[in-house]
Amino acid sequence: MMLPQARMATGASGTWVLYVLTDAPVLQWPMHDFGRVAPMPTVQERVRALTALGYTIEGGPEWEWNAARHLWAAIAVRPLADVPGSSVPGVA
Repeated sequence: MMLPQARMATGASGTWVLYVLTDAPVLQWPMHDFGRVAPMPTVQERVRALTALGYTIEGGPEWEWNAARHLWAAIAVRPLADVPGSSVPGVA
């Protein structure tokens, strides 16, 4: 898995949450709670949430879905601006 990566899943409250996995500690990952259980956030809503968090989709808009134990989706992202001090390849 390459970082950063955005994931969308249902949170502990059951609402849809989008978060960005980075090299920072988990509690510092950028996160957006959509505040609803249904309907699932659209691609456009996910893109707006990523933009608000300072990220954009890297490559195509295809989200990879996984339902092994818990339904979640993932997609490669990149910062809209350089992140000082990051050890993620390609991010200053």
